[in-house]
Amino acid sequence: MQRSQSDDESRIDWGIIFCVLLLALIGLASIYVAAVHDTGGSTSVMRQVVSQLIWYIIGIILVVVIMQFDSEQLWKVAPLAYWVGIFLMFAILVFYSRAYYTNTGAKSWFAIGPFTFQPSEIMKPAYILMMGRVITTHNNRYNVHTVRSDWRLIGTMFLWLLPILISLKLQNDFGTGLVFFAIFCGMILVSGVTWRIIAPTAIALVVIGGSALAMVTSSIGRTILEHVGFQAYQFDRVDTWLHPEQDTSNQGYQLWQSIKAVGSGGITGTGFNNSKVYVPVRESDMIFSVIGENFGFIGSALLILLYLLLIYLMIRVTFDTRNEFYAYISTGVIMMILFHVFENIGMNIGLLPLTGIPLPFISAGGSSLIGNLIGIGMVMSMRYHHHSYMFSSNKEFR
Repeated sequence: MQRSQSDDESRIDWGIIFCVLLLALIGLASIYVAAVHDTGGSTSVMRQVVSQLIWYIIGIILVVVIMQFDSEQLWKVAPLAYWVGIFLMFAILVFYSRAYYTNTGAKSWFAIGPFTFQPSEIMKPAYILMMGRVITTHNNRYNVHTVRSDWRLIGTMFLWLLPILISLKLQNDFGTGLVFFAIFCGMILVSGVTWRIIAPTAIALVVIGGSALAMVTSSIGRTILEHVGFQAYQFDRVDTWLHPEQDTSNQGYQLWQSIKAVGSGGITGTGFNNSKVYVPVRESDMIFSVIGENFGFIGSALLILLYLLLIYLMIRVTFDTRNEFYAYISTGVIMMILFHVFENIGMNIGLLPLTGIPLPFISAGGSSLIGNLIGIGMVMSMRYHHHSYMFSSNKEFR
């Protein structure tokens, strides 16, 4: 029987589309404000805004294309997407942009003429797809969770993560490595791994993290951390985070200016395009300082509520479709977006160290935007196809 147009429209999650489009408008407006006050020239302002708009158009096209992939097709494409991503992650170590490396110290971008591309951003949805397949295959093989089988799953997942972490280490991109680790942890939580493993592991990670932070504050601890690979700029970021007021003209300048900008917004903000505080790189990593200054606490709170609504809608789609493979995909996408939001806003207001993590759908930059929209496309595929393909615990795509 031929499907009607109204049936097709009912399978599209318009709530998710509304949230993403609203975030896009906020992003374009914020980039415009940042460009007006930082570049001054109308040509440069329009170039930045139009460039971001073009990336949005490309991303929307990708969302429409990815929506056409059902769970069986996503299952089959997962290994190809993963290995293509790994190839690009290591190819960047040879063909990285020398100009970006000089400015940032990271070998993370390809440059083709005026266009730049960061393969780690596209690797995120590819890694999520592959982990969804790995977890589903494991759970189909081991119907009953035991400590031994759960450790086998964690070990397998980590082996798939290891090449990515090695590449990011060689690229000198610690912040992106944290995003992949957050995805890894989130997918473990929903995979069915017993709390007899999760609880002590979480406690161990907190102890290790607290110990590392304590070591950064002592000269002996820093020496030890240097021997295991920590770099000077990473120590500087922690120092800036802990004491931003002590170096407001050098390493702590960006963070201190961001805190001043957000604070100057007060409750209602200074008004659209009425920015008085200069914040370096505010069109990308520090975009939240623009929102905090122009729209104040109320505008910032509404933005956070909009992200929470988007995450809620993605969770609701997962429960509605009741598809195991899709559930792991949506978990990975939610963790990716959630960590980006948490880290970006946290570093803009001084709660977390600066890591160069963009704000999803708002910060300027094509690679991050495309990676996030690919994730949205995979989630929207869930509702679009859930009548046709359902994953049960006894079924596995081969």
